Amino acid sequence: MASVLCVNAGSSSLKFALFTAGDLPRRALSGQIERIGLTGGPADHAACVDVVMERVRQTGETVSAVGHRIVHGGPRYVESSKITSEVLAELRRISPFDPEHLPAEIALIEAFTRRFPDVPQVACFDTAFHRDLPRVSRLLAIPRKYEAAGVRRYGFHGLSYAYLVGRLRNDPGGLPGRLVLAHLGNGSSLAAVRDGRSVDTTMGFTPTAGVPMSRRSGDLDPGLVAYLARAEGMTPEQFHEMVNTKSGLLGISETSSDVRDLLERERSDPRAAEALAVFCYRVKQTIGAFTASLGGLDMVVFSGGIGEHSATMRARILEGLEFLGLHLDAAKNGANEEIITRPNSPATARVIPTDEESEIARSTLEVLAS
Repeated sequence: MASVLCVNAGSSSLKFALFTAGDLPRRALSGQIERIGLTGGPADHAACVDVVMERVRQTGETVSAVGHRIVHGGPRYVESSKITSEVLAELRRISPFDPEHLPAEIALIEAFTRRFPDVPQVACFDTAFHRDLPRVSRLLAIPRKYEAAGVRRYGFHGLSYAYLVGRLRNDPGGLPGRLVLAHLGNGSSLAAVRDGRSVDTTMGFTPTAGVPMSRRSGDLDPGLVAYLARAEGMTPEQFHEMVNTKSGLLGISETSSDVRDLLERERSDPRAAEALAVFCYRVKQTIGAFTASLGGLDMVVFSGGIGEHSATMRARILEGLEFLGLHLDAAKNGANEEIITRPNSPATARVIPTDEESEIARSTLEVLAS
């Protein structure tokens, strides 16, 4: 049976899933390869293609298309697109926009093209969901000439948000008009969604912006760049590495980037407690700000590894937000139920597991059918 292979390339990892094509795509396989380019792992992303295709062969399925999660689409690509030489050239051109992800994604596309030149590939852009951001949300307060060069707020985690919106649309109650989506995991962001369209989001020109994350700093005072250059001789490359790999929960705690570790240590380690407190404060602050952007609030949805699995973090984030109509039901939250607010709560908080690979499969099939 023909199937869609969905791949999600990180700088040193590769997630993949296989979906059978049809009216209701079925997940036939999923897996992950880690430590790419590191000791004990595959040499590069190209070397992973054989590993993935051997797993596919064992299922008896035939790959009819490959869908790629592409983190950054730049100003040009605002919807999923079939990958052509022109698309690939544009991705190479905007690689400096996102050096954390785009080079690995391009390498994987090229590897599949060499091995399977007749299999169509589709780029599914994480930035596409935010294509309708109002100018007041996407325009950065720097000289206007940079906007012409593509420097603006883009927003990310779009495949996750698109999946969540689609899931809510199909619910009996329908899609809420004023919605805050919180994708909280190793990378974390929030989006304000009005009638299914993104009107604001925390990540910006790159996925480093917004709330603190596992290893990323989130928003910082831009003056810090010049200060560290003067005080420590820090280069742009060193600053980039610091804010993307050594900051966030890891930077504040100095011990771990994993919320589970920090929750275990917080009673005995004030650094762990502070890291968690800063994270929850910034997410809580954003929910309040986005409620103002939306003119009210109907629902908050928690997703991602932290949002889906940590009742403690959800409770801390929602604490004090009763004035927005969010009244937590501690028992439902502790039991990880889908709706975690009280029945009479004016606004609803829900926990919905995201499925980016499913959204890639849906989008890939849609592009190839058009």
